[in-house]
Amino acid sequence: MYSKEEASKLRQQFWITFGKYMKPIPSAEGLEINWVNYKTGVKHIFFRMNAEQKSAIISIDITHPDKETRTLYFEQFLAFKTLFKDALAEDWIWQDEIVNDFGAPLARISTTLNGVSIFNQNDWQALISFLKPRIIALDQFWTDVKPIFESIS
Repeated sequence: MYSKEEASKLRQQFWITFGKYMKPIPSAEGLEINWVNYKTGVKHIFFRMNAEQKSAIISIDITHPDKETRTLYFEQFLAFKTLFKDALAEDWIWQDEIVNDFGAPLARISTTLNGVSIFNQNDWQALISFLKPRIIALDQFWTDVKPIFESIS
């Protein structure tokens, strides 16, 4: 078991490593991008990547505080589900109403890789291999649909 400080350093080291690995890869629009802290440009819509002790997750989190607006965003993603599946080439979990660790409601579209740990450096290649193609595909998908979401907000 790691101390809080050791765990924090390992997490930080992983995300620095992932960021360096992704740095030379341009966005779908050919621009330099911060893949680790991806900015969707639409308030309350986030692309999140997280790795912990037993799994890794990549998700689209819709965090708008107004339930109706959050539902509208989620329904718009549903309208693009075929395009989404074509871009990602796999099925993700679609949750229209969940609560995060802080008790805040959100909608989430996600996929998870189990059996890996950010604290095991031997798993880092598997984590990178899981996250990399998915965040790149999300970026491509987002490039195509972002104008619709901008018109909603």
